[in-house]
Amino acid sequence: MNPETRVCQNCKQGFIIEPEDFDFYEKIKVPPPTWCSDCKLTRRMSWRNERTLYKRRDIFGKELISIYSPDKPFKIFEQKYWWGDDWSPLDYGRAYNFSETFFKQFRRLLDEVPVISLININAVNSDYCNSAVGNKNCYLSFGGDFCENVSYNTLSQHCKDSFDLYWANKSELCYELSDSENGYKLFFSRYCQSCNNSAFLYNCRNCSECFGCVNLRNKSNCIFNEQYTKEEYEKKLKDLSDGSFGTLQKIKAKFSDFEKQAVHRFAVMVNSQNVTGNNVYNTKNCQNCFDVLDGAQDCKNLLITAAGVKDCREVNHIGLGSELCYESCMIFPVFRALCSAIVMNSTNISYSYNCHNSNNLFACIGLRNKQYCILNKQYTKEEYEALVPKIIEHMNQMPYVDKQGRTYRYGEFFPPELSPFCYNETIAQEYFPLTKEQAIEQGYSWKDPEPRNYQIDIKTDQLPDNIRDVKDDIIGKVIECSHQGQCNEQCTEAFRIIEPELQFYRRMNLPLPRLCPNCRHYGRLKQRNPLKLWTRQCMCQGQTPRGQTPGQAYQNTSSHQHGDNPCPNTFQTSYAPDRPEIVYCEQCYLKEVV
Repeated sequence: MNPETRVCQNCKQGFIIEPEDFDFYEKIKVPPPTWCSDCKLTRRMSWRNERTLYKRRDIFGKELISIYSPDKPFKIFEQKYWWGDDWSPLDYGRAYNFSETFFKQFRRLLDEVPVISLININAVNSDYCNSAVGNKNCYLSFGGDFCENVSYNTLSQHCKDSFDLYWANKSELCYELSDSENGYKLFFSRYCQSCNNSAFLYNCRNCSECFGCVNLRNKSNCIFNEQYTKEEYEKKLKDLSDGSFGTLQKIKAKFSDFEKQAVHRFAVMVNSQNVTGNNVYNTKNCQNCFDVLDGAQDCKNLLITAAGVKDCREVNHIGLGSELCYESCMIFPVFRALCSAIVMNSTNISYSYNCHNSNNLFACIGLRNKQYCILNKQYTKEEYEALVPKIIEHMNQMPYVDKQGRTYRYGEFFPPELSPFCYNETIAQEYFPLTKEQAIEQGYSWKDPEPRNYQIDIKTDQLPDNIRDVKDDIIGKVIECSHQGQCNEQCTEAFRIIEPELQFYRRMNLPLPRLCPNCRHYGRLKQRNPLKLWTRQCMCQGQTPRGQTPGQAYQNTSSHQHGDNPCPNTFQTSYAPDRPEIVYCEQCYLKEVV
């Protein structure tokens, strides 16, 4: 079988289906897709509200923190009640109606079955968290587990006494840290391992007492990659870390320029074979995969996986050994999931939402410990196996057509207009930002900012420049975000400083932030590469300096396998061709850094 080029129903761009893709579709018995990979990922992401929280009342009148806004039609249960035995999702079951499209019936069921307010398991004094497990004394922590005294954290685990983290692991007393692990007193750093008492590091390992450094290994007392004695380092550091916001901004700009002059590895791949993507570890035979932790095998188009997956395509937020999953998200662990979201410890689940410890479900919502159910109605094994093929045939003969005229048959994920969330409430806005007009044009809904019922106490330009001049009464004051809601980053327009946060800034001699937590989060996202690959040639020119712009040349420090000639290697990388970074292949990079 040869590759085939299809046209995406959504973006109208061409995309290629490879022979091995057809083999996979045959294995799981679905037709080839009608949407391209990026559009499918965006559509799935619109079903994950990770960070947008509201206060609303459940059906008993109790006020809860929820990921569902008060204007949504859903019935809300608090977590303990939702998991309890005082209600049954089967009470909302209904027979399949062959005179109506499948997706209309599913959405009607979604409107009626009570949903859990948010997912915040075994939390201790950590009410304002979601998609989280085992956190203690955490605030605005999302997708992070087993953290203590951590705030403004996303997708970080086993961290302590830290603020503003993204993809950090086993780190303590850290600030503005991303894609790093085993850090201690590490600030404004990315892609670092086992570094301590340092700031402004990029891709450093086992470093201590370093400032503004890139690509260092096992070093100490370095400033912008220059070696100093311990005494010299401490003296110079006083001028660089004085607690002033103005000083901090100058250092950020200087470090950004310095980082661009260093070599960058074409992709972060550790112990991986036959893989394309970025941030991939212990993985084999996987294509176009990003943020794959702890292994994956024989997969394609993955995003954010942990603890191993196998033989999956078009999935995100999945792990714990899931296998044969397609067009699904938030799956831990599942064998054979199709077009489903939030499913755990289950087998053979299709078109279902928030179901757990179940087997053989089709179009079900909120079920636990069930099997052989369709639209939340219980069937015998024989009845189920006879009815499902008829529903699949009906989905193909009477497809759903959305407001944009796009057609959905069996094998397609839920239409965007059926999502329980607005586009800008979800992570789709983080990875594929749209304006309100663009989102509505593509069939998504949009959440306009709610009227603010507070008055700004302190304008951004009124904040003290230095942390030593900040008074205790700053706690609880409404501070203006410097973006003033004019960005497209879910800006809250204002924010407050909480007491542990102020204590942390003082202890670490850090100035107060000028942005709200959402805008700070988007700032960290902008530092990461996009979920897109380009084919490029290694920029190593042998012993000749190489740079995109004046002042960004890099001189090799060792001889390479290609000698004084330009490196002939090509690769797929998430560094776009027009970016200023100097991007090396694996062999050239290792010659310079490791």
